[in-house]
Amino acid sequence: MRVLMTGGAGYVGSACLRFLLDRGHDAVAYDDLSEGNRAAVPGDRLIEGDIRDVDRLAGAIREHGAEVVMHFAALAIVPESIREPDRYWDVNVNGTRSILKAMLATDARRLVFSSTAATYAFTDEQPITERTPQEPRTPYGSTKLACERMIRDHAEGLGIGAAILRYFNAAGADADAPHGECRRHETHLIPLILSVAAGTREKVLIYGDDWPTRDGTCVRDYVHVADLAQAHLLAAEAIEPGGVAAYNVGNGEGTTVLEVLRACEKAVGRPIAHEFAERRPGDPAVLVASPARLSEDLGWRPAFPHIDEIVATAWRWHREHPRGYAGGAG
Repeated sequence: MRVLMTGGAGYVGSACLRFLLDRGHDAVAYDDLSEGNRAAVPGDRLIEGDIRDVDRLAGAIREHGAEVVMHFAALAIVPESIREPDRYWDVNVNGTRSILKAMLATDARRLVFSSTAATYAFTDEQPITERTPQEPRTPYGSTKLACERMIRDHAEGLGIGAAILRYFNAAGADADAPHGECRRHETHLIPLILSVAAGTREKVLIYGDDWPTRDGTCVRDYVHVADLAQAHLLAAEAIEPGGVAAYNVGNGEGTTVLEVLRACEKAVGRPIAHEFAERRPGDPAVLVASPARLSEDLGWRPAFPHIDEIVATAWRWHREHPRGYAGGAG
């Protein structure tokens, strides 16, 4: 299978790129490197470009002979989306529109789209299934839902087949540690905790200790990037012309913030400095996926179902690369 991956130099995109290459597929990354890391992409597998550049995209698809586009590229920091909604609508929605236009100008007719649990309504009913109402509370979630609807319209009217994967909390690193999570502005819990252990951060903040959960901290569903990559491959292989299927990608297990902290301390072998802070507005107490549809329809089974396994891979990366790729992102 020949695949072009927008955002393929980013954390999840590059993990999927390496996963496909290891299994004999011909994949290339298309990335402007505004957030991605050149060092995360093997060899000559990087095409530089902006996802809003239709001609550049179409040329890259033709040059590579891509049958499938996996669309990872997006702005994805929730607080930033609240401050800069216009930028998020421009990059996320107009970027997706450009990708669809480029696909229609070429022979690529299969699309795998990286969506998010942020498109869902936050309800007390857990776990979240694909039937849970989609009522996003942030511009980030709204832009992703707009992209989903745009993709469905193109599939129904123009024959593009698509799979929509709604991620929960991507985590972990390559098992042998050469690649892992490295962002210019880190917001994810596990790398924030492990950066304290690696000596590049003083402490980690835990937002709220009075949530209605088993230990008072928020509950989230963590899924290893290798398991996300497996989901992308299975979804791409199952796409039918003109059809759209949506799947949650999570382990189906909720882990509290304090449980994540304890898993990190276990991996590191010592306590990790932390401090409680006020709750952040808009945070839900619990977000847990039901991956039943993904498992039943596509046969997906996580290779890293437990938080200790996920954290262990992440710590190997952070221990050996405390400042990311070549001393930092980029």
